[in-house]
Amino acid sequence: MKWAVIVGALLFIGYVVYGTIAPVQAQCEVCLEFQGQLVCRTGAGQTLEAAQVAAQESACGGNVSGMSESIACRNAEPVRMECTGG
Repeated sequence: MKWAVIVGALLFIGYVVYGTIAPVQAQCEVCLEFQGQLVCRTGAGQTLEAAQVAAQESACGGNVSGMSESIACRNAEPVRMECTGG
């Protein structure tokens, strides 16, 4: 019985780790100019769109305070965007 619990726990941990490490198929670097600052960040995802969103949200993360600025930053047009994969 003890071995069954240990094996079950290891299988569960393996499943959780495998599920959280999704294969990265696209990567983007996004540069935003927001409130007079130019910030470039990278993001990765399973699609180009997901990678772009991740990079843009990362670039906005440290530049904004408050919900309205956060929304404005996320909707800002990138100054530069380079993506690979897809």
